[in-house]
Amino acid sequence: MLTLDMTNSAFDFLTEMQIKPFRQVMLKILQLTKNPHPQDAKKLIGYDFYRVDIGEYRVIYQEENGVLKIILVGKRNDDEVYRRLKNMRK
Repeated sequence: MLTLDMTNSAFDFLTEMQIKPFRQVMLKILQLTKNPHPQDAKKLIGYDFYRVDIGEYRVIYQEENGVLKIILVGKRNDDEVYRRLKNMRK
C-alpha cells in the first residue's frame, strides 16, 4: 500500500466538496493507494501524471517511490483542472 500525499490545492478542493461526491472521490483515492494504475486510469500526454474520473470529478496524480501524490482534483466537464496543471508547470 502506498503512502498518500496531496497538494494544498487538492486538499482545499476536497474540503469544499459536498459530502456525497467527497466520499466517492476519497474512496477512489484510497483505492489508488492499493492499485495506482487501475484499468480506468489514463497517462497524461506530456506529464508524468495519471488521471482517473469519478462521476463529474477528475483526479490527477502520480506514484513515485512508494508515495501516491494527489496533484489536483477538479470538475471533469471543464478544462479548469488542465489550466491549473499547466500553470503549476511554469
